[in-house]
Amino acid sequence: MRKVTTTRELTALAVPLALTQLAQVALTTTDTAMLGLLGVEALASGGLAMVIFNQFRTMGVGLVTAVGNQVAAAHARREDLGDLVRAALALATAAGVAGAALMIAVGEGVALLGQAPEVIDAMRPMLWALAPGLVPCLWFQAIRQFTVGMRRPQALLRITLASIVVNLALNLALMGSLGPAGIGLATSTVHLLTSIALYLSARRDPDLAPMLDLRAWRARPATLRRLTGLGVPIAATYGSEAGFFSVVALLVGTFGTAALAAHTAVNQLVYIVFQISVGLSHAASIGVSREVALGDPRQARRIARAALACGAVAMGVVAVLYVALPGLVLRPFLQPGDTTAMEIATGLLFVAAVMQFADCAQNIGVGLLRGVDDTKGGFRVTLVGYWLIGLPAAWLLAVPVGLDTLGTWLGLFTGLAATAALLLARFRRTLAKVLQ
Repeated sequence: MRKVTTTRELTALAVPLALTQLAQVALTTTDTAMLGLLGVEALASGGLAMVIFNQFRTMGVGLVTAVGNQVAAAHARREDLGDLVRAALALATAAGVAGAALMIAVGEGVALLGQAPEVIDAMRPMLWALAPGLVPCLWFQAIRQFTVGMRRPQALLRITLASIVVNLALNLALMGSLGPAGIGLATSTVHLLTSIALYLSARRDPDLAPMLDLRAWRARPATLRRLTGLGVPIAATYGSEAGFFSVVALLVGTFGTAALAAHTAVNQLVYIVFQISVGLSHAASIGVSREVALGDPRQARRIARAALACGAVAMGVVAVLYVALPGLVLRPFLQPGDTTAMEIATGLLFVAAVMQFADCAQNIGVGLLRGVDDTKGGFRVTLVGYWLIGLPAAWLLAVPVGLDTLGTWLGLFTGLAATAALLLARFRRTLAKVLQ
């Protein structure tokens, strides 16, 4: 009975979070589909711009992710939360400004890494349009972590669903005259609107409003240092994974425009399904933080098992869909005439069907370690799994072995599987120490 209750409690928080994540990824899915309508070159160049944006967005999100765990633990101890919110917003603002500047610099640097000149030229306008949206994107994430830590994430889904409609309308209005840059401008606008909407929604909640203090400049330095100390390793962990995928995308780009377009399409599908594991990871992380704060690490272990089981079931359903209907799931991103890109993408999809099990497990593992405040350990593990195992495997299979794009994806799978095994083993050891 206790196991059933644990699963129900986990899914009660994970489902709205996963649905919110899926709704959020619908924004990038819409952007990818619109780029596909503009042609293979637009899909390749716009996909590269989105890879760079997502690299810095992911790291910024990681920087404020620990806020949810800190809020959950402080709320369980009935501590004041206002300063946590102020510090989270200060951190989000600083990360957004720095990240936007670095995005532009990286965009200029990738021209030196063997990408097709026409792809780079088409990428720049979209990247410049995406950069300003990073700041409001991270504001949204900071407020989101506060609501999740308070176990009140329901408004997130409504706001994100509305943003899909707004994003689609803006894409259709702007892409005709501005091309990929119009799609980037639409995305930045939506990030600003959703951050405002979430703040206004939280202000209407009587349980959240008293603690929702936007005066970031009044954050206590000690609180800011604590969140930064927890957030930097998480940002590095998230950045390590995103960087791993980004470098693989650059490697794929050396195999031609069709290969990069196929990679963009399948990677977007993987990114969609990945949001299920993000929801489970956040829910499990919050649950573990709460149970450890309340002195019940055995219940934390049950939460971890329930999260992994739920993830395996979800990934199994998706894998069947990928294998049974590859053409159907790829159709929103690749046009019927894109024969070469479609053939490459179909092969990658079969790898993705298996790879997602490892991707889900490693994401949950990162969340579990965050739940026991072991953020530095998670980062060190990803360095080994992604960069010392996964990336060399991707290069060896793609270049010396000659499997090209398929080889890079087999390397992705190798790196994710190794990372998942290492993360879960570390969590078991860490929790065992708490139990002693």
